[in-house]
Amino acid sequence: MVRVGILGPLEVRDGDRPVDVAGARLRALLIRLALDPGRPVSVPALAEALWGDEPPTDTANAVQTLVSRLRRAAPGLGVRSSPAGYRLDLAPDDVDAGRFERLTRQGRAALRDGDAATARTTLRDALALWRGPALAEVTDAPYAGAAVARLAELRLTAQEDRIEAELRTGRPELIVAELEELTAAHPLRERLAELHLRTLAAAG
Repeated sequence: MVRVGILGPLEVRDGDRPVDVAGARLRALLIRLALDPGRPVSVPALAEALWGDEPPTDTANAVQTLVSRLRRAAPGLGVRSSPAGYRLDLAPDDVDAGRFERLTRQGRAALRDGDAATARTTLRDALALWRGPALAEVTDAPYAGAAVARLAELRLTAQEDRIEAELRTGRPELIVAELEELTAAHPLRERLAELHLRTLAAAG
């Protein structure tokens, strides 16, 4: 099973074996496709992601050449072509960002249902998928800003949910230092401030 990681530097694994995808532009192509696994990304959108405001004269051929190189570098990925563009033949769960989103939804649902222990475990698993900033290698790309901001917000919300679950399951003293760091980094975040006060009170 091939899996792709974009929550940090690009990572590709075929089972337990790492797959080397060399070259900044080839890696950028895979990152852009991995943002929408299973869905076609148009050639103009790929060209913009790869070359910005200075695309090559024949963008269709240039993109096709890069896709061919990607297929050779990682044949298990299954990059498919269609009239709508190119798509990565992976399920959302095969990309760490998709897996993270699924786990955060499950964790939040468990928290809402009063199962704090399950929420804590699930949200810990979700947050453990992060290896650095999302889309770390393409943060300057025009398309990346919105995706990076959205994922960063989801990560912070997941941290809040996990802290809420930790607080409900006891041992508040274990999360005081983490909350102090988070509230310092996000001083206007009301929920973090509330969690911080509740944790300090619970910890005595």
